[in-house]
Amino acid sequence: MERIPMSKESYEKLRAQLDRMKNEEMPRIAEQIAQARGYGDLSENAEYDAAREAQGMLQARIVDLEAKLAMAFIVDKSTIKTDQVVYGTRVKVFDLDAKDHEEFVLVGPGEEDYDQNKILCNSPIGQGLLGKKVGETAEIAVPRGKLRFRIEEIGVA
Repeated sequence: MERIPMSKESYEKLRAQLDRMKNEEMPRIAEQIAQARGYGDLSENAEYDAAREAQGMLQARIVDLEAKLAMAFIVDKSTIKTDQVVYGTRVKVFDLDAKDHEEFVLVGPGEEDYDQNKILCNSPIGQGLLGKKVGETAEIAVPRGKLRFRIEEIGVA
């Protein structure tokens, strides 16, 4: 089982989201199902079908979140080393093809923000950068081809 690095804050945020789903959203949907049953014939009851579908989708999200939390390990950002790219580092790269500088922060689930270049460690770019050191080149296969980044600088995010 692959461990998922995350900050304590992200873990707590996901935990709160899971609690809300289980203790607020699921009972509300169960109530909708019970109410829809009262409308009679279930074979032609759109409200019942919609509530059951919502329940199934919510249950799938709950299972996914429980799995992420079960695989999580909390990373203390004060202990992050910057000799190579790891979770929690800010990495400045030079795109060898576009001749442009970019910067990424490697984060765990719930912390990603692509507008801020906070990318998941297990994304294609994140995977390609992990373990690299300053001066090394990362060649990363992406759907539109291959990216080539030279690692310029590594720091704590």
